[in-house]
Amino acid sequence: MTGRQKKTLIRIVAAAVLLAAAALLPVEGPWKALAFAVPYLVIGYDVLWSALRNIGHGQIFDEKFLMAIATLGAFAIAEYPEAAAVMLFYQIGELFQSIAVGRSRKSIASLMDIRPDSATVLRDGVEEEVDPEEVALGETIVIRPGERIPLDGIVLEGSGSVDTAALTGESMPVDVSVGDRVISGSINLTGLLKVRTDSVYAESTVARILELVENSAEKKARVESFITRFARWYTPVVVIGALLLALVPPLFVGNWGEWIERALIFLVVSCPCALVVSVPLSFFGGIGGAARQGILIKGANELETLAKVDTVCFDKTGTLTQGRFAVEAVHPREISPEELLDIAAAAESYSGHPVAQSILQAHVGDIDRSRLGEIEELAGSGIRAVVDGETYYVGNAGLMEQVRADYHDCHLLGTVIHIARRSEYLGHIVINDQLKDDAAGAIRALRELGVRETVMLSGDKAAVAEHVAQQLGIDRCVPELLPAQKVEQVEALLEAGRKLAYVGDGINDAPVLTRADVGIAMGALGSDAAIESADIVLMDDKPSRLPLAVRIARKTMRIVNENIVFALGVKLVILALGALGLANMWFAVFGDVGVLILAILNALRCMATK
Repeated sequence: MTGRQKKTLIRIVAAAVLLAAAALLPVEGPWKALAFAVPYLVIGYDVLWSALRNIGHGQIFDEKFLMAIATLGAFAIAEYPEAAAVMLFYQIGELFQSIAVGRSRKSIASLMDIRPDSATVLRDGVEEEVDPEEVALGETIVIRPGERIPLDGIVLEGSGSVDTAALTGESMPVDVSVGDRVISGSINLTGLLKVRTDSVYAESTVARILELVENSAEKKARVESFITRFARWYTPVVVIGALLLALVPPLFVGNWGEWIERALIFLVVSCPCALVVSVPLSFFGGIGGAARQGILIKGANELETLAKVDTVCFDKTGTLTQGRFAVEAVHPREISPEELLDIAAAAESYSGHPVAQSILQAHVGDIDRSRLGEIEELAGSGIRAVVDGETYYVGNAGLMEQVRADYHDCHLLGTVIHIARRSEYLGHIVINDQLKDDAAGAIRALRELGVRETVMLSGDKAAVAEHVAQQLGIDRCVPELLPAQKVEQVEALLEAGRKLAYVGDGINDAPVLTRADVGIAMGALGSDAAIESADIVLMDDKPSRLPLAVRIARKTMRIVNENIVFALGVKLVILALGALGLANMWFAVFGDVGVLILAILNALRCMATK
């Protein structure tokens, strides 16, 4: 609880005690008015001053103006206890609102803690502590255990565990060693790390996240904007209605005091604060709850749109797959799998091609370079290498035909690397981009949420793309697409009336991320262009975060609609009863402050999503 909230709580307690004491005093007339004026002023002086100051600034019709004229009017007609009680309960509602906003803001503000204060950079062998913005691309920084990583980079020396929870929502630390990439905002838990920076601070992961969070507050959803506009014309209409209620009926039936009291009840219950507070608070809570799960939503508009999505389109590589090759199968002929893999790894040991790297990663142990002789790259077909004095050919089917090796096609889909010793065929290795562990589960979860169709838009060959789609249970696959053709596919679905989300990670996805109703980018490995173009960023690159984001969005919108219907419904009923003389000031207090508190408590549910 903040200092201001504590002061408000003290005033509430003091006013409640004074109000109870005033009710027990056996006084009447001016003394009774004075007794109740004390708790009224203790709890309401700031509301009165704010209303007066706003009138001086030309801002007349707001909730403080309504509370001021309603309670002062109650004093005017000698309803002293009601006047003091209305102001007391109003301030209780304001305290609830302040605490609720603070809690939801805290979940987003916690992201601001990821901003590094300094960086230790190694220059001419000497460590210097500087501002992260002063570190140049390619410099070496030193991160000790317990320190926050200030910039993205590659580990040059050391190993340890890194806590990425603030960025990805993942509680399990990640082990890193030489050659691994670390991202800014993470915390080095164990071991001294020396890291070569591969971005400047302005382009680092932490800077991009902070920019997204700061920008999200500036965007309002259509529902939220409607409530803001609604309050602008609603308040003067209510004041005019109250004046008519107080002045017109007595001209015909008399009894001015009773009709003025009805008008005051009308004013108290008509305060729109339950709507004006609870709707933005619901969106803020939804965005904050998502941020705690590693899902950055750029604004309330995007949250509202995501809740209505009925079609989800995916890129393949890096989105549903890991974006890196791995050996899937080794099929030897007359030698062991280990021998075949050893020959291929030796031949590919000097290559930087992703396929070669996947073979080297699958190979157990280091390659003895003394075994190698001449190595020749055969453009478009593979490698000729001398290993242990024998000539081997490692490459595609075309290379096997050139050396007249008796090879056979593989029944598995993927990149097939054939190996031959001179013209003797030794077997082949199948390499594939690996599916993400949670991709199939994400597709199932989306279907359970009622998503109408899942579509994979891929630039890959038809056989490979369709195989991946079949493995994951995706409804439809459109392969061999250029970026412009992906946009055409998305536009066709939009023209058919779909509410569409597109999920991607590459530079080529930026145009279609922008065109979709909701663009969703992979944040950890995704390109800067994709992240900038997207409306939502999944910080840990897990497809399973997508159905979670949809659930958060739908829950938030459900709570927003509940608060709108509940607040307007209760207010309309009590307004009608008050106009007919069937509701007193205590009904009005519940219609205003009670509804506000219940709406705020309901809005807080947006922050918690399992």
